[in-house]
Amino acid sequence: MSYIMYKKMASLQLFIFVILLSLITIKDTQSFHLPVCLSNKHTTLSMTSYEVSETQKTIYDVPNSGWSSPQWNWGSAIGTGHDCAMKCRQIYNTKSDRKKLVDSLLNPVEYKSTHPEFEISFEEVKLVLGLAWQNGRWDGRDGGPEGYGHVLSTMAKAQRYENDDEVLSALNFIEDVSERFSTISRNSDDLNKMKSIAIDIREKHDASKEEVFMTRRICAGMVLDSMGFVQNG
Repeated sequence: MSYIMYKKMASLQLFIFVILLSLITIKDTQSFHLPVCLSNKHTTLSMTSYEVSETQKTIYDVPNSGWSSPQWNWGSAIGTGHDCAMKCRQIYNTKSDRKKLVDSLLNPVEYKSTHPEFEISFEEVKLVLGLAWQNGRWDGRDGGPEGYGHVLSTMAKAQRYENDDEVLSALNFIEDVSERFSTISRNSDDLNKMKSIAIDIREKHDASKEEVFMTRRICAGMVLDSMGFVQNG
């Protein structure tokens, strides 16, 4: 073997070693930590691979279902919205099932890594939120006159959160949900956390689709958690 060839092989081995060492370091320091961590200014998201349907429109395989479907008819006893609502109430009838849902939203990366079989479309999450806000109007858990009744009305119109641009729809949802959070927040830490992650994702101009969708899930989980969804449904 020539001296030049030997040097090239040695350099290649060194390069591979450095790459492997870097990957090990990253894994030890970042892998599967909670997706939200507080910094001095804003909350940042630590992302890992997380695949789930964020753009699926039908729910529970019911034909013509979903918030943008003409047959949805939210609030009516006739329509696919009513059919899906009945299924949704059955699925989340127990405290343990409601807790699984909230946990999967608050810690989506970590939960998915330990429960790979668990998958829920965000269209279904919106249905859960809609039912929770609908029920919450009777006892104020929806935030009262300035609370999430406004977001539910917007969601039922199927425009602001149903844009052809899925990322824009998600950012609109994050903005509206975070702005109303003060009406249900139980403490200043939760309120500051919601504000931080909403500001962070809006100001991060190079945010990936995955980061935006992840933030949307976390915001939805925080709302359900603050409303007492696990305990009260």
